[in-house]
Amino acid sequence: MSAEATSLRCGIGYDTHRLVEGRKLVLGGVEIASPRGPQAHSDGDVLCHAIADSLLGAAGLGDLGQRFPDSNPRWKNASSLIFLETIRQLLADNGFRIVHIDSVIVLDEPKLAPHIWSMIKSVAGALQLEPQRISVKAKTTEGISPDVAAAHAVVLLSGTPVRT
Repeated sequence: MSAEATSLRCGIGYDTHRLVEGRKLVLGGVEIASPRGPQAHSDGDVLCHAIADSLLGAAGLGDLGQRFPDSNPRWKNASSLIFLETIRQLLADNGFRIVHIDSVIVLDEPKLAPHIWSMIKSVAGALQLEPQRISVKAKTTEGISPDVAAAHAVVLLSGTPVRT
């Protein structure tokens, strides 16, 4: 295969945060009523963080901590949708297109089913994708880890990477 050929790349992402009283619970850019939210520097949106890492990994462009370090006050309480918008442009600048994103959120409560479609639309908007290119599922730990929010994401990219 020549260097000019279109390539397919797969990336995987994961994020987790401890849940604490008094923080907003934001998943996929959607605020969900809950007495607890993630302890984090940014908004702690585990879904957006997992998707961001999967996108960066597939493109070979580092990871979330390198791009948006928690040592930078600019990202204090920042919406993770900004991370996705920035990464979308970075992917485009590097010759990549998002084919599909599959993800799962792991959270015992609250129930997420009523919010899934809103999360998909929110992430799709940030990434300028059709919603049908994104899958979000919700699972629980069956009470094993009630104080944790986590997410996993897998992405497929296509494109002709720009050589630098």
